[in-house]
Amino acid sequence: MKYRRLGQTNLDVSVLSYGASPLGGVFGNVNEDVGIRTVHTAVDHGINFIDVSPYYGDTKAETVLGKALQGIARDRYFLATKCGQYGQEEFDFSAARVTRSLDESCARLGVDYIDVLQCHDIEFAEADQIVNETLPALVKLREAGRIGYIGITGLPVKVFSNVLDQVGPGIVDTVLSFCRYELNDSALADMIPYLQSKNVGIINASPTGMGLLTPRGVPDWHLATPTMCEVAKKAVDFCTTEGVDIVKLAVQYCVAHPDIATTLVGTSKPQNIEANIRYAEEPIDQELLSKVLEILEPIHNHNFTRGLPANLDELIPAS
Repeated sequence: MKYRRLGQTNLDVSVLSYGASPLGGVFGNVNEDVGIRTVHTAVDHGINFIDVSPYYGDTKAETVLGKALQGIARDRYFLATKCGQYGQEEFDFSAARVTRSLDESCARLGVDYIDVLQCHDIEFAEADQIVNETLPALVKLREAGRIGYIGITGLPVKVFSNVLDQVGPGIVDTVLSFCRYELNDSALADMIPYLQSKNVGIINASPTGMGLLTPRGVPDWHLATPTMCEVAKKAVDFCTTEGVDIVKLAVQYCVAHPDIATTLVGTSKPQNIEANIRYAEEPIDQELLSKVLEILEPIHNHNFTRGLPANLDELIPAS
């Protein structure tokens, strides 16, 4: 496993990291014991960064992850969780709520310290509140030694500059972007020089677009358009005819970017995390990559967007 420094933090994180949302049943029913074994397998194979949220499975993901972490020494992993989103339509970025959220997460996770606490999906919040209320509350928690670093997460890449342009240096340590650096969408790459100028570490998530670039396809709640699903399936089918799982190519594409510290992959099955780790350590097939990118060109950067109007990316979605 390779490791990279996460921005200006002192965290050297595995280039492939573990996203614990599947432990909450986000992508289907989960056997708790199998999910726990998945976490142990990830850490035993060198993954040292784990990301979760109270939102995933209505706190179930944190609860199951907490059980898994009981059997792992605290110095073997860095732990990130989130605050601000607690249900499908339940957002509360107030200072009081995010402070209480940390206590609740620590109790579920069985720890007294979070390495990175992130404001979850800030596209659903007014930037002024994040800047003037939420982040100052997290700074107090950081100064008190309750957390190590502060992050923000979101789907539209626009939300990062909306906040970072309004805060001083050293307030935000990391950003977590999902579905915006993958085979069919590389919008995050255009923001990397800007994020580097702000000394912010970059966490990438969902290399398969939350199921879009998989043989199984997207879950029912996914926001991808029919055209996006149709073109993605062509790429999946092409890889299948070539004897390659497109997930392998998707993971390799993401971990290869030297300026992205880590890419989160989520699964509740040990064999899947083992496969992803194996993929990350093998060289990418450049010829296959070129052909797949060509197939996906009609939907390149045609992502879905969401959130408050002021936070939306200016995208032309595939119909």
